[in-house]
Amino acid sequence: MQARQLAFGSRARALSSLPVPSGHRQLRGIKPAMVFTGIVQGTAEVMDVDTKEKFSQVKIKLPPGKTDNVKLGASVAINGTCLTVTEIQKDTLSFDIMMETLRATNLGELGAGSVVNFERAAKMGDEIGGHNVSGHVHTTATITNIEQTPNNRRVTMTLADEQWMKYILPKGYIAVDGCSLTIGEVVDRSFTVYLIPETLRVTVFGIKSVGDSVNIEVETQTQAIVDTVERVVAQYMSRLTPAVAQPAAPAAPPAPAPAAPASAPSS
Repeated sequence: MQARQLAFGSRARALSSLPVPSGHRQLRGIKPAMVFTGIVQGTAEVMDVDTKEKFSQVKIKLPPGKTDNVKLGASVAINGTCLTVTEIQKDTLSFDIMMETLRATNLGELGAGSVVNFERAAKMGDEIGGHNVSGHVHTTATITNIEQTPNNRRVTMTLADEQWMKYILPKGYIAVDGCSLTIGEVVDRSFTVYLIPETLRVTVFGIKSVGDSVNIEVETQTQAIVDTVERVVAQYMSRLTPAVAQPAAPAAPPAPAPAAPASAPSS
């Protein structure tokens, strides 16, 4: 099994606009929603973390050329978390991180010298070699086992919040630290992924070890399907429950036997 990271080719889909059918008018001012692809573009180094009350400012240095055409306000996924560029100094980008993001992701663990995955937002016409990733992390997981094989690395992770396990299915998609991967086995609160050598070379998984924390974003279509099925089944069962649980009306007690007529006294 191979990870979906860098899975270009026949599976790649283009984010190109469909032609407008004849007789239809192109709507103006409507732009496609920004997404990431889950194809991590490389690793970057944290240069500085300025921690303040309920707030952090982080400076991250990207590889040469990776900040070309970046503008203030642009979105960049750092370990799968969508952040907004607030300052640009050559190859170094600054981001403001709010308290909730620090709490809900592994970005609160960053310090100077930390290495992170990065991906710039997809543009129209870009290939999606992985799957649509929003950059909104749902929970974190801890790496609990790493097994090295001749051709790949098998990594087992355990979720911090088990409520998200219902969206993690064998052969499904998942974004781990922003990297689009295929799920292997699923057991209780844990799941496995298989990483090819190229994924280990390009992403932080090459240096991750047991005990490290990773960000998890479940696949949105899977989440929508599971939630819809749960809601429909709950509505159906709620209609059945009164009929099944309604106790039968008790049988009416038998009517009392008529009293015998009194006999006349003898003379």
